[in-house]
Amino acid sequence: MTGARHRAQDAIVVAGYRLGWKAVRLLPERTAYAVFDRIADAMVRQDGGSVRRLRDNYRTVHPDLGDEELDRLVRAGARSYLRYWCEAFRLPELEPDALTRAVRVVGDGPVRGALDEGRAVVCFLGHLGNWDMAGAWATRHLGPVVTVAERLRPEPVFEEFLDFRQRLGMRIIPLTGGGDVYELLREAAAEPVVIPLLADRDLTRRGLEVDFAGDRSRVAIGPAALAYDTGSSLHPVSIHYEPAPDGPGGWRSVITFHDRVPAPAGESRHRAVQAMTASCAAVLGDEVRMHTVDWHMMQRVFVRHLDPARVAS
Repeated sequence: MTGARHRAQDAIVVAGYRLGWKAVRLLPERTAYAVFDRIADAMVRQDGGSVRRLRDNYRTVHPDLGDEELDRLVRAGARSYLRYWCEAFRLPELEPDALTRAVRVVGDGPVRGALDEGRAVVCFLGHLGNWDMAGAWATRHLGPVVTVAERLRPEPVFEEFLDFRQRLGMRIIPLTGGGDVYELLREAAAEPVVIPLLADRDLTRRGLEVDFAGDRSRVAIGPAALAYDTGSSLHPVSIHYEPAPDGPGGWRSVITFHDRVPAPAGESRHRAVQAMTASCAAVLGDEVRMHTVDWHMMQRVFVRHLDPARVAS
C-alpha cells in the first residue's frame, strides 16, 4: 500500500507541475503574477515547514527584527519565491526583447574579457532571485552555460525541469546518476563557457564552514576547486529583483558579477580553495543581508539549525 500511495502522490505532483507549466502561460501577465502573490500569502498563513525554515533563516540573518517586522519580511520573501515560479513557468515563452528587458546586468566586463581570452568563468551562486532567468539571459547574451542540477523527486518532475532548462539553451549535468560530475565540469571548463554553481547549501557533507550572512554556515567548495584546478575565472554572482514597469509582472532581475576571486599565491591547493570559498561566501552573505527577501532558502543551512547541540555547548 505504501508503494501505491507514493506512486499516487508522485502522479499528483507531476500533474500539478505540468498543469502549471501550461496554464500559467495562458494567463495575462499581470493576472499570473497576482495569482502567485495570493498563493504566497496563503502559504505564509498555513505556516508549513518550508515557511518556518525560511523564517528561521531570515531571523538568523536579521536577529534584531521584531516579530512583526520578521513576519513582513517572510511574507515578502514568499512572494519573491513564488515570483520565481511564475517566471519559471512563463520563461520558455518569453520573447528575446522581453528577456532583455527582464534583466539588468552589473559588472559583466571582466567576465566577458575572460571569455574572450578563451577561459571559462565559474560563478559562485546562491539561491537568490531567479537563477533560471539569469541562465537564459547568459545563454543568449554572454556565452554557453553549463551547470549542475539536483535530481528532484519524482523523476518525471526532474525530467521536466531538465527539458525546460535545456530548451533555454543550458547544458545540465545531473548531480547524481549522470557520471562523475566534477570530471564533466572540468572537461566543460576547457572551453570559454559560463559555469554557474549554487553553493550556499552544501549537498555533499564535505562543505566548508564559513562566516555567512552574520552566522556560521556550510557552503560548497566545488566552485573554488573547479576554478583552481582549471585556471577558470571565479566570480561570486548575486541576483535580486527590482521594480521595473516594463519587466515581467513589473519586476526585473539584477544580475551582479562581483570582482574575480583569484587563487592566493604561495598556498597549497587545500588552503587556496578554502580561502577562495570563504571570500565568495563573504560577498554572497553581504548580498543576502541586503536582499534577504530574494534569498529563497527554505532548507536548513546555518550551523545553529543543523547542529543545535554544538551551538548550545
